Amino acid sequence: MRDNTDGRNATDAEFLNLHEFVKAARLKLNQFIWDYLVGGTETETTLRRNRLALDSIAFRPRVLVDVANVDCSHSFLGRKIRLPVALAPVGSLESFDAGGGATVAQAAGAYGVPVFVSSVTQPSLEKVAAAGTGPKVFQLYVRGDDAFIDDHARRAADAGYDAFCITVDTAHYSRRERDLAKRFRKPWRANNTGMEYQAGLNWGHVERFKAKHKLPLIIKGIATAEDAERACSLGVDVVYVSNHGGRQLDHGRGAVDVLPEVIAAVAGRAKVYVDGGFSRGSDVLKGIALGADLVVLGRLYLYGLAAEGAPGIVRLLEILEDEIEECLGLVGATSFAQLDRSFVHPAPPVVSPHVHSAFPLLTLNEGY
Repeated sequence: MRDNTDGRNATDAEFLNLHEFVKAARLKLNQFIWDYLVGGTETETTLRRNRLALDSIAFRPRVLVDVANVDCSHSFLGRKIRLPVALAPVGSLESFDAGGGATVAQAAGAYGVPVFVSSVTQPSLEKVAAAGTGPKVFQLYVRGDDAFIDDHARRAADAGYDAFCITVDTAHYSRRERDLAKRFRKPWRANNTGMEYQAGLNWGHVERFKAKHKLPLIIKGIATAEDAERACSLGVDVVYVSNHGGRQLDHGRGAVDVLPEVIAAVAGRAKVYVDGGFSRGSDVLKGIALGADLVVLGRLYLYGLAAEGAPGIVRLLEILEDEIEECLGLVGATSFAQLDRSFVHPAPPVVSPHVHSAFPLLTLNEGY
C-alpha cells in the first residue's frame, strides 16, 4: 500500500465515508458473490425488517454535558476492546479476499475488536487463530455427532479461542432466491454432508456442552424470550440475538425489535449480543442503549474486506469509530456505560428499508 505525501496511507485517503466501501466492494466482486453478500431469503422481508427496526429508533439527547473527552472502548469477556463491536462469523470469506478468515483475524487484532471465526471458512481454525492477536470466538455449524462437537471444542481451546459459539437458527438451509435464480451453489455446500446433525440439534446438546467443556458458550440465533430463558437456565454464557442477517427464516422480526424481550428474559444472567443490519455508528449506540453488551457486524465489514483486504477493514472501523465518538458526544454521553433506554425513543422511519438504506449517499457522485 502506497503512502501519500501527507503521511496517510492510500487506504486512509481513498475512503472517507462508509458508503464508499460499498461501492468499492461492488466493483471488485462478481455478481454471484455480490448477491450472496447483500441478499436474504425468499422475499427478503426479514433483511428489510432489520433495517426498519433500527431506522424506527430516534435519540433523546442530553445537552450541557461535558463531552470534551469521549471514551468509545468496551469490554469483551474481561478484555478491553476499542469499540463495543465484533466481526461476525461469515462462511467462505476467501470469496472476498484470498486470505479468508486469516485476513479478517489479522485486521480485527490490529484494530482491537473481537472476531468470530466460522467453521465454514478457510483456512483452518488454527491458522486463523495464529493470524490475529485479538480476542477470538470459534463458531460451529454442527456437521457431526457429539464427538464432532467435542473435537472442535478441544481444537478451539488448544488454539487459544476465548469462547465457543454454536449457531442454532440453521436447522434447515433457507431458500436464497438470488442464488437459486442464478444457479449459484455456495462453495462450502458443493460437497457438504452432515446437515442432519444441525437439524437434530437440541437443548440436550447445549446442556452436554456446558457439562463437558470449560470454554464460555455462546448460542447464536436466539429470537424469543422463551429461548433466551431456556438458554440461561442451562448456564449459557452469551445469548446472541440474530436472524442470520435475514438469510434464514423469512418474515421474521427485526433483530432490534427482538432485543428488549430477550434482555428482560435474560435479566442479567448472561451477556447479550446482537447482529442484524447494523451499518452506522448511530446503530451501535442504539443497540447498546437498548441493553446489548456487544453489537456484531456482518455485511459492513465484508465491504471493507472486499474493497481492500485487512487495511480496508481497519479503515472501515476507524470511520465507524469516528461516527460512534461523534454520536456519543452529541447524545450527551462520554462512554457506553452511560447509555440506557432513556436515550432512545420510537420514531417513524424516513426511508424505505433495504440492505443499503443506511447509505443514502451511495449515488451522490452519479448526478442524483
